[in-house]
Amino acid sequence: MPTNEQRRKAAKRKLERQIERRAERARRRRQRLTIIAVGAVVAVLAAGIAIYLGTRPSETTAAPAAASGACTYTPDGQASRPVQTPDPNPERTGVVGLTLQTSQGAIPLTLDRAQAPCAVNAVTSLAQQGFYNDTPCHRLTTGEGLKVLQCGDPSGTGSGGPGFRYAEEPPTNLAPSPLGQGASNYARGLVAMAKTSQPDTTGSQFFLVYADSALPPEYTVVGRIAPEGLAVLDKVAAGGTDNSNGEGDGKPVTAVQIQQAQVQS
Repeated sequence: MPTNEQRRKAAKRKLERQIERRAERARRRRQRLTIIAVGAVVAVLAAGIAIYLGTRPSETTAAPAAASGACTYTPDGQASRPVQTPDPNPERTGVVGLTLQTSQGAIPLTLDRAQAPCAVNAVTSLAQQGFYNDTPCHRLTTGEGLKVLQCGDPSGTGSGGPGFRYAEEPPTNLAPSPLGQGASNYARGLVAMAKTSQPDTTGSQFFLVYADSALPPEYTVVGRIAPEGLAVLDKVAAGGTDNSNGEGDGKPVTAVQIQQAQVQS
């Protein structure tokens, strides 16, 4: 028959095992909740970015991805201005200069065909057809993690486009954002194309990054901004936004009008 001391020890061991099992169950619950919370944060971040940089509602049929030798520009609603669809067989090497003559000063850009041939081809084609002339840069964001000036919509509403859309050419050489959550660092000085939350919805709108911004690596990078252009952007950013789309998001208080977009060979 067990002694009182043996019974006490057995009861103690049983209690310790119960405590261990409870602790393990609690640890697993915390782990599940952490995974769910991280997933929710990523989803919210992606939704917020889509709201910031969305251009227009996409159609249900996605445009085919660009093949190595051709670009597919798919008709997509009414164009904000009548333009011809770009040549589907663009140059794929070298760079092209594009200067935005604006009401706040010149913003010279260098576009890299090798990095994004279909997007660069579309932007230069639209510029040569006068699509960007006399158009506003309709949005400035100043919030933590997203600091860009968005342009390229003649309607000035953020929902206009060229009447066609095409596949993204996602960048592969961006560093991770220090803000984490799976975002990449779109560094100060980059020029990238806006899109909706749906794939294959790149059009005419683009954004100029005046300070490091955290975004999913889904937005096509087409080139870089020259130092004198960044000085113009810094002046505009210092003026702030009217917060018409929410805190840190709206029309720039210092209005920016693209008077002419000039392509240099």
